[in-house]
Amino acid sequence: MEEKVLRLEELLFPSIADLAVLSVDVNNETVHIQAHRTADGSVCPDCGRWSNRIHSSYLRFPADVPTAGRRVVLSLRVRRFACPEAACPRRTFVEQVPGVPRRPSRWTERLRSTLAAVGLALAGRAGARLARVFGVSVSRSTVLRLVDALPEPDIPAPRVVGVDEYATRKGHAYGTVLVDVETRRPVDLLPNREASSLAAWLAERPEPPSRPAPRDDEPKDSSGSPWPTGHRFADRTRANHAAVHALLAAGNSRRAIERQLRMTTRTVKRLADAARPEDLFHGQGRSP
Repeated sequence: MEEKVLRLEELLFPSIADLAVLSVDVNNETVHIQAHRTADGSVCPDCGRWSNRIHSSYLRFPADVPTAGRRVVLSLRVRRFACPEAACPRRTFVEQVPGVPRRPSRWTERLRSTLAAVGLALAGRAGARLARVFGVSVSRSTVLRLVDALPEPDIPAPRVVGVDEYATRKGHAYGTVLVDVETRRPVDLLPNREASSLAAWLAERPEPPSRPAPRDDEPKDSSGSPWPTGHRFADRTRANHAAVHALLAAGNSRRAIERQLRMTTRTVKRLADAARPEDLFHGQGRSP
């Protein structure tokens, strides 16, 4: 019997030391596990003194990772010890069980890290749906809070940065995404696509990363425009601007240019009213 209990403890709590399982009650929906600590005492979190003088005890009911489609609830008895240090401001303290967070958390660290991993992979709404599949009922806001509570990863400074644009609202609002070319992971997001924002971001770095070397067939641009030659949007705008002004110089009406170039009235008007193609690149106007 003792051998079965030891195997059960190793199976259920492989990373928690000094934890004894007293009983396991299984029904159609839930697995209830009664357990308690077997350590003689605990260390005061304030003064660091060891104490084995028990003041009182109470039960905690943290949820653990589900098993076989059933919820797992741990009925854990924790003890409150009296601190032996007279000068310590904390008269009593509760023993902390590794893997079980402090109150008022209702989950073990194992379940918390599982839900956080689900949130990182699927975000809030889809993560909450998947959690309900394996037996944990959480809201999307809870999943997002768990993801937000994760520490920021220690990412090394990129040596080569790729710069591209992204749309928060296509045709109206654009930003800049910076990518580590070597690891192919996003580094940062800028709120707009202006060259000044990118220059300010680079100036904040002690060792500014280098820009990827251009291809041999990539045209070079020395105008300093935030939309250099070789950018797909910029090249298309420059070509359309040149075509519209060439047809206007040839005496064609705007209505005729619309039919010939298959453009809308608004697009032809914007191209015709702009003296230079670069005038169309400022702001967050609609793409031609």
